[in-house]
Amino acid sequence: MHQHIEWDEPGSASVIDYFKKRPDHNGQPDPGDIISARYQGAMVRVKVEAYREDDAVSIGEVAAIIDSHGKRHQSHNKLEVGHIVRVPDDKRAMETPPKDD
Repeated sequence: MHQHIEWDEPGSASVIDYFKKRPDHNGQPDPGDIISARYQGAMVRVKVEAYREDDAVSIGEVAAIIDSHGKRHQSHNKLEVGHIVRVPDDKRAMETPPKDD
């Protein structure tokens, strides 16, 4: 069973928008790939275990939760490293550099 997460909108960091501008590249992740999404302001890295092409969703294990300053956490609200999650393609986000203090 997977943990249901309400992912943040990726905005200008949208992976979908990136690949729309590069139609010669395949944006579909493969098992073992690491994808990113945002959850309540944190960057979440997910190791893909499967990709469901029929509904454009990656299923995988949370590998890292990183705050806006680059610090790693074991959990963030109801999400924890190790949880199995579903990440729709339209919620995938490009990595952003940490903010300087």
